[in-house]
Amino acid sequence: MADTQTLRDAFIEELKDAYDAEKQLIKALPKLAKAASSADLKKAFTNHLEETKGQVERLEEVFAGLDEKVQGKHCDGIEGIIEEGDAIIEEDFDTMAKDACLIAAGQRAEHYEIAAYGSLVAWARSLGHDEAAELLELTLTEEKAADEKLTSLAEGGINDEAATLANAEEEDEASDEDAVAAAPSRTATKKSAPATKRR
Repeated sequence: MADTQTLRDAFIEELKDAYDAEKQLIKALPKLAKAASSADLKKAFTNHLEETKGQVERLEEVFAGLDEKVQGKHCDGIEGIIEEGDAIIEEDFDTMAKDACLIAAGQRAEHYEIAAYGSLVAWARSLGHDEAAELLELTLTEEKAADEKLTSLAEGGINDEAATLANAEEEDEASDEDAVAAAPSRTATKKSAPATKRR
């Protein structure tokens, strides 16, 4: 029978999961940046890509400090979030709607990572790995800042512009429907032929 696993085992497994997640995001973030129309949104994704590369290096430092082999374990959670982002890129949205959806996709990834790193920091502190906790806290701070940046872009105009376009389209469709309803029907205006001829 295998030995019962401890919190330290869970901690190492979670580190491996985070390492793989960051590697996946290094491949995904350039696609999000390319798909974005807003220059500020492109910049936010590009800047976070550089941060993510630094986060990978930081995780490698954590592994080294724990005398553990640098190793990833496939992160199914982030894979699913990335797949949702890829699906958004393929959708035929108007430019502002697409940017709003790309922000949502980016924030799903950030929230996943905030939860993961929050647990890692707490576990590192409980296990007495103070140096690892400090390194992981730096990454957690970056993830929170990236999430806040995306929120500020959404609330700073992208969501409102997307909504304005959506409302304008709805109004156009309603006007078209009203015009069709108001147009006289040919059959309704035809005079009925008399049923019998007059003698």
